[in-house]
Amino acid sequence: MTDLFAALLLGILEGLTEFLPVSSTGHLLIAQHWLGERSDFFNIIIQAGAILATTLVFRKRIWELATGWGDAETRDYAFKLATAFLVTAAVGLPVRLAGWELPETVTPIAWALIIGGVWMLVAEHFAEKRGDIATITWKVAILVGLAQVVAGVFPGTSRSAAAIFMAMLAGTSRRSSAAEFVFLVGIPTMFAASGYAFLEMVKDDALGSENWGEVALAFAAATATGFVVVKWLLGFIKAHRFTGFAIYRIVLGALLLLLMPVGS
Repeated sequence: MTDLFAALLLGILEGLTEFLPVSSTGHLLIAQHWLGERSDFFNIIIQAGAILATTLVFRKRIWELATGWGDAETRDYAFKLATAFLVTAAVGLPVRLAGWELPETVTPIAWALIIGGVWMLVAEHFAEKRGDIATITWKVAILVGLAQVVAGVFPGTSRSAAAIFMAMLAGTSRRSSAAEFVFLVGIPTMFAASGYAFLEMVKDDALGSENWGEVALAFAAATATGFVVVKWLLGFIKAHRFTGFAIYRIVLGALLLLLMPVGS
């Protein structure tokens, strides 16, 4: 397999898994076990492609939030998005500076996949008992911000899964409403995290020598695939539960523990 084709596959995989509640980190770890390990810069760039895809999907909603400050409901929603982002930044930055993060190796990621799958089943069970609630409360905004920090500390958790199901447990039982809020707050959160990681690499002179053709191809693949996946998921969850994703996580985590070497 050529390096260019491997880069294409990794970009597609990032676009497929970044916003599905299955952990892009875990899938990229598995893929790079066979396709070859890539630099942190490469991983940051393909993640940026996935974020760009979400921005394109929600471009009308973002424009509405940016220009609709005269409407009280729109203004309230925007402030809650800002609150979730600021909670993530205020708690997450000190955590990052302190180095509180598990290594991106098989064992912690596998357990995060399994525990996250169980968490999804439990959260959806209790959320459905509340009925169809679409409202985003201040409590939901704050807890979504904290859930994003937890996902950053525990690789394999999945930022989207942790935040969506925290929102559903905290009161927003409608899956589509919880997902939209999490995807929107994920745009500034992930751009900020990627930008911070990039600046760290520049400071440490750790960019290295990149094949820019491979990077560009992987970025484009992540963007295109991510756009399709987010559009599909938003339609899917209107009528379907997340049960299939939860079972997939549990099975994948168990297979990782059984089949892949500890520490890889």
